[in-house]
Amino acid sequence: MDRFEALKAFVAVAEHRSFAEASRTLRISPAAASRAIADLEQALGVMLLRRTTRSVALTPEGASYLQSCRIALDELDDAERSLRGQNAEPRGELIVTAPVVFGRMHILPIVTKFLRAHPQLNVNLTLVDRVIRLVEEGIDVAVRIADLSDSSLHVVRLAEVRRVLVANPTYLADRGVPSGVSDLHKHDLVVFDNFATNGEWRFTESGRPAIRCEPRLLTNSVEAAIDAALEALGIARALSYQVDAHVRSGRLRYVLPQFDPAAVPVSLLFQASRRGSPNVRALIAAAQDYFRSGPITYSATVVASA
Repeated sequence: MDRFEALKAFVAVAEHRSFAEASRTLRISPAAASRAIADLEQALGVMLLRRTTRSVALTPEGASYLQSCRIALDELDDAERSLRGQNAEPRGELIVTAPVVFGRMHILPIVTKFLRAHPQLNVNLTLVDRVIRLVEEGIDVAVRIADLSDSSLHVVRLAEVRRVLVANPTYLADRGVPSGVSDLHKHDLVVFDNFATNGEWRFTESGRPAIRCEPRLLTNSVEAAIDAALEALGIARALSYQVDAHVRSGRLRYVLPQFDPAAVPVSLLFQASRRGSPNVRALIAAAQDYFRSGPITYSATVVASA
């Protein structure tokens, strides 16, 4: 097996974490894939993969080399498409990841329309709330809701969201509307644990940046927290896009929006080497077009008043 094919075998094994899966993808035998990577390691003088009977993992040297291999292979693919006059047409597979709720609500509609427009393209969409490492896990594009100003990867900002407090109008009519952050101690709180840093809700109010949460309901599901707020159980915290439709319908109202923390950007994150990929470029354009219409623009126009 030549060096080019060996690099493809290494990338496939690293992405699948399995010689068997990689060999099926490449249509070669597991023995051939293992031999190719052993030859590659011998030529480089370093171990790229740690192998056990149950798993395959990258060494630190392997993780660094994997990124370089992907860049080289991507550039070769782009050059080949350009020579064939295919540079503008997405094709093959695009691997995308996004947070679960945001992905279902806003990335899936983009992907659905995207696939209809590009019949030669397949998308592998993984919805998960943990932070995925793009290089190590073979991701082309990740959707992140976070400040990425210090990221070494390429970032395209799409929109922004806020952490907001909401409550059912019936609950507020019965218990009263808080006029300040300290008033929350008098209310039943519905707490999604990911939004309670060290058990606290944090705000922008000077002199009172946080309160210790004493939840009436504590849950590990933001959907459950929102459902509880809809049932008038108490005041809940969520991201603005997660509750916007309920606020617009009148089923929920914003509480204390003047103390909301700063907005958090929604961005596409990818390796700089993928910027020239027709698949990545087309997804970026589709996402920018979708968010240009303002589907998650936050406006605290429906606010609970005392």
